[in-house]
Amino acid sequence: MAKLYFYYASMNAGKSTTLLQADFNYRERGMATMLWTAAIDDRYRAGTISSRIGLETPANLFETGTDLEAAILEQHAQTPLSCVLVDEAQFLTRDQVLQLAAICDQAGIPVIAYGLRTDFQAELFEGSKWLLALADSLNEIKAVCGCGRKATMNLRVDASGRVAREGAQTEIGGNDRYMALCRRHFMKAMRDGALPDYR
Repeated sequence: MAKLYFYYASMNAGKSTTLLQADFNYRERGMATMLWTAAIDDRYRAGTISSRIGLETPANLFETGTDLEAAILEQHAQTPLSCVLVDEAQFLTRDQVLQLAAICDQAGIPVIAYGLRTDFQAELFEGSKWLLALADSLNEIKAVCGCGRKATMNLRVDASGRVAREGAQTEIGGNDRYMALCRRHFMKAMRDGALPDYR
């Protein structure tokens, strides 16, 4: 039976790198894949999944209104798919997560989704919430806080490098806007409004 997998982590844990490695493993064995990433993420070239270590590959773009199930089934009819891989899965809607589950259950195609679990205020993203609820397999990719503990939280900083405690849930950025922290240092930074001191 095909499964829906959710690989989640904080920022800078290597989610996109892990996705690109999985895609390579399938393609190296002559198996077709279909890759998706969020259109809202404009840090790199549109229609590309890129990792911070320099790997990249083309991908389909999804927006909130994209019918993933229809698009995947159309591609599958042309070229049988062995796997669907989704980057930035936190930006999926509830309906899209249900569509991905249907791809597994009805079309027999495994789906592997990669994304953040929570935002900069420790709130679940919609896509992550429904993946945590519906995925057959949940897997955490480890990141490291500056103190050496496991980083599970995403601290947002403003353009001046100060802790941001308010704002829209989605604000695209990389190391210039976010820090991956353990819960202890995240909570202290949010409480004090100051960047962590790891001493």
